[in-house]
This record gives sequence, C-alpha cells and structure tokens, in this order.
Amino acid sequence: MPARSIDTATIAFGLVSIPVKIFSTSERTHEIHFNFIHEGCGERLKQFYECPKHGKVERSEMSKGFELTKGSFIELSKEELKNLEAVASDEIEMREFVPISAIDPIFVDATYYLGPAKGGERAYRLLRDAMEDKELAGVAAYSARGKQYVVMVRPFEDGLAMHQLRYRDEIKAWDEIPVGKLPKPPASELALATKVIAQLETDEFDPTKYKDEVKGRVRKLIADKAKGGEILAPEAEERPPVTDLMAALKASLSGEKLPVADEDDDEKPAKKSNGHRAKAPARKANGHGKHTKRAPHRTRAAAHPPRAKSTAKRAHH
Repeated sequence: MPARSIDTATIAFGLVSIPVKIFSTSERTHEIHFNFIHEGCGERLKQFYECPKHGKVERSEMSKGFELTKGSFIELSKEELKNLEAVASDEIEMREFVPISAIDPIFVDATYYLGPAKGGERAYRLLRDAMEDKELAGVAAYSARGKQYVVMVRPFEDGLAMHQLRYRDEIKAWDEIPVGKLPKPPASELALATKVIAQLETDEFDPTKYKDEVKGRVRKLIADKAKGGEILAPEAEERPPVTDLMAALKASLSGEKLPVADEDDDEKPAKKSNGHRAKAPARKANGHGKHTKRAPHRTRAAAHPPRAKSTAKRAHH
C-alpha cells in the first residue's frame, strides 16, 4: 500500500519550482505503544492540569509563560505568540549547495522523504541527478506550522530525502565536555587497534543485521501475559573489566576470551569443612534465576478499554 504524504511543499532553486510531497520515514506499525492505566484496575487514565490555587484547569484557560526568575513567570497570550510565528510559505528555498560530507550528522534532528508531486517529476529527477553527480546537498530555509527550519535536501535511493537540522546554538559545544588531556597511545597499541578495526571493517552498512532485542522481549512479554503464562527476566551478561589493554587487543585479534581476574579472598565462595564448596545462596524471585509470579489474566474490557473515554497521552517504548 503506497505511503500517504503528511504535507506538501515546493522546492525552489534559481527560477525553478518543484512541487513535492513530504512523507514520514518512521514505520509506526512497528512501534510499540502503551497507554497509562490504573494498576490492578485496568481502566485507562485521564490526564488534566491543576493549578495549586484554583484546582483543575481547562485547556481553554491555559496560556504560556516564560520563567524569568524562580517561580516568576512572564505570561504570553496565544494572540501574542501567534503574531510572532513564521508565515508558512511551504517553500523549501535553496540557499546554497555544499558537499554532503560538510554537514556533520550531529546537526540532523529529523528526517523525511520527498516525493515528486504531479507535474514536478521531470524537474525533481533533474535536481536529484545533478546533486548526485556533484555529491552535493542543498541547504534550505523552510517555514511550516508556525516555525522556521533549516533543512538539508540530498539524493537518497532514486529520490530525495530532507533532513531537518538543528541550529548551531541548539547544540552543546564540545569544549564543554570534560575530556581533559588524553595520553597518546604507543605505536604498538595503535597498530594492534588498527588490525582489530580492520577485522570488523566493511564496505557498506547493512541495517538488517541489527535488531531491537528489547522490543522483541517486550512483544514476547505482552504475548505471554495475554496467554497467562509465566514471565522470565533475562540475566544480564557481564563483561570482565579490561585491565590490560594490550592483552585485550591481542585477544580480539585471535578470537580468544580474556582471562578472568582472580577473585578477592573475601569474594571467594565459602567452603565446607569436608573440602567441598558450599552451595550458592538461592536467588530472590526478582527475575534472576527464579520465575516471577504468574500475572493475572485481565479481562478483555480491562485490556482494551474504549478509546473514546481517554484523553491520556501515549507513552512510547
């Protein structure tokens, strides 16, 4: 089934105008959505705002405020903010073309697909091929929904992708990160590290190799609870701390495991008087070793409350 566009716009460069459709890059059918419900009851919760002085506040009575000092706000009315909004031109106005590598990925905030709208197919293909031939991306201004954005348009597959960029003052400066002076690695360590990297080096990125294991466990948990089954929590896989960097690099190259450091005397298992090790104490029923209690099976009404009753926000996993 073809994707549905979420908006329309016009790419403008020089005297050329290209009508396009904007599509989301997210596959929402693969996302897991949760609703807040009353624990043990199953009814979906409603959300409301409350004033400490006057109690519950309806949305029609709300305005926005900027906190000037602690607890002191400057109130801005909806009309005042409306007058300050950018005028939606729906025009992606190309300001410059730069090498694709010139824009660091740290600036990317969101990504959309751009598809040609009716009558714009020829110019759309021309712009796409011209940018790909020169390995360029277009930087443009774009106003929509009362906000002004800076975006990057680049060739993607046989079409175009648009990246919404963050402004420079929205990105924390690197010099604020407490890195300090880092010791220069010896040539021997650098050579080994380069060999380890070379073993993992590939010519292309294949995203299908990576799966969201947490999402898979959540789906299984939901399916098990729906059947009234018992839920097991996976045990965390612990890695030994790396104390010898050269040994770790050599083990990475050979495929061997790092030797486990000797345990401290106070952490060694106690021994019985007959020379046999004592049994390890039983783990608590917190998901590590033992099964948790079986979750009660909810009724259909509790598991699927009527949507019309709720104004609660969704929580995303």
